[in-house]
Parts: sequence; structure tokens; C-alpha cells
Amino acid sequence: MGDTHTVLHDPHGLVDAQLPLDRAPYEALVTAVLAWQDPNLTPRDYEQIALQLTGHARAVAADVQRHAAALPKNDGRGALADVILREAAGRLSQPIQGTARCAQNRARLVRALYERLDRLAAAPVDRAV
Repeated sequence: MGDTHTVLHDPHGLVDAQLPLDRAPYEALVTAVLAWQDPNLTPRDYEQIALQLTGHARAVAADVQRHAAALPKNDGRGALADVILREAAGRLSQPIQGTARCAQNRARLVRALYERLDRLAAAPVDRAV
């Protein structure tokens, strides 16, 4: 198989909105990556793990953004979500490196995004009438 890929044009984020996150395998991956003491993987293995975590981080960030956008403008949860999303964008813009540190940083980002998503999803939205 050659080095080919398919580019998906989805300017409205419809694919993300239609697919539920498959959370359990990524949480298991995050837990495993963060538990590494002295892993002995090849740089390519680290890159593949970081790529998996990067793609999932982008999907979780989109979910956080959707939840935050549904909040009233004066809701502090939205402001906190914006901080996490800005940090996520900065971290995701960094190039992937074939190191354990890079993979662990992506794992920490996925964990932080899920924590914010859980807080947004768990708290009821107060809507003034």
C-alpha cells in the first residue's frame, strides 16, 4: 500500500456531530501511555500513538466546543471551556515527534478535554426565560 490518504472536506463539522465518541478505548490508551515508566518503543510507534491521540483530541475538542456554544453567554463554564480549547489548539498545532514525551503530552490533552466535556455535560444549563 502506498502513501495515499483521503482528505475529507467537512466545513460544517457534520461528520463530528454524527459520530459518537468511542471513549473507552481512548481512555484505556491514555491510561496506558501516562503509566509508562521507561517504554522501549520505536520513534514510529510513538508517532502512531501520538497521531491516534491527536485525532481523538480534535474530536473531543469539537464536542467541548458544541457543548460550550449551547451555554448562555454569561455562563462561566463557557469561559473555562474556551481556555481549554485555546490551550488544546496550541498544543495540537505543535508537530508530532517520535518520543514518549510527545505521546504523553497528547494523552494529557485528551484527559483534560474529557474532564472539561464531563463538566459541561453534567451540569444543567440555566436558561433565563
